[in-house]
Amino acid sequence: MNTGFDSAVNTIKTELVQEQPFDLTAEKPAVHKLRILTLNMHKGFTVFNRQFILPELREAVRSLSTELVFLQEVHGSHKRHATRHTNWPATPQYEFLADSMWPEFSYGRNAVYPDGDHGNAILSKYPIIRFQNLDVSIGKIEQRGLLHTVLKVPGHEEVHAICVHLGLRENHRKQQLHLLANLVESFHPTAPVIIAGDFNDWRKRADAILARCNMREAFVNEKGRPAKSFPARWPLLCLDRVYVRNATTHNAQVLSQRPWSHLSDHAPLAVEVHL
Repeated sequence: MNTGFDSAVNTIKTELVQEQPFDLTAEKPAVHKLRILTLNMHKGFTVFNRQFILPELREAVRSLSTELVFLQEVHGSHKRHATRHTNWPATPQYEFLADSMWPEFSYGRNAVYPDGDHGNAILSKYPIIRFQNLDVSIGKIEQRGLLHTVLKVPGHEEVHAICVHLGLRENHRKQQLHLLANLVESFHPTAPVIIAGDFNDWRKRADAILARCNMREAFVNEKGRPAKSFPARWPLLCLDRVYVRNATTHNAQVLSQRPWSHLSDHAPLAVEVHL
């Protein structure tokens, strides 16, 4: 027999089922500043692959407490390295780096080979709504991708973050930059956009192409020229970039001192992005 108590319980259950999921960012105050880091991490090895230093790299990245980390040349897996290095993580490198500090991450696999794969990754302290990895390889020699990740940052409908690793050949980069500009032009015109990564743009051609979609480079805006980030110990070439749209950049820094100078062949770039 169905009692009044049973009816009340059933009513509560029905209401709970029909209730919309709670948006964890809805009640939080709006966020107007994101600290970001971009780094070509050389698959967790020092220059010339002499030493595997991913645990040390994780400690250095964690020490900055950034909200977003853009990573290039990060391993999803590698069977041979896993057997040769006792400190090789049981999880993908991007997940090992994220640990408990960045609860959200996305990964775009660019290169696949018998032992494993590598690509780009984004670590985030804010929810990831969706992501896609766009293959922008030109030919079959170099596998390259654009990792497009859409974030739910409190106070903003969507924030677009794109992790970039472009080709070594100038004619390839030119085509890839136009594909990147096409992608940005497909976004809502008022949505904040952050692009960071290894552009391999030592001839400084990227600004002119990305200007067509109103992207502005952080170091050019603040210091009048792009950052010298390669090689890490004696930076001479401007390979890495941070671009924004519908946002401003502040406190742009090249992290070329220890420990960074000994953790990869690229020096990381750290920038504050104000939304």
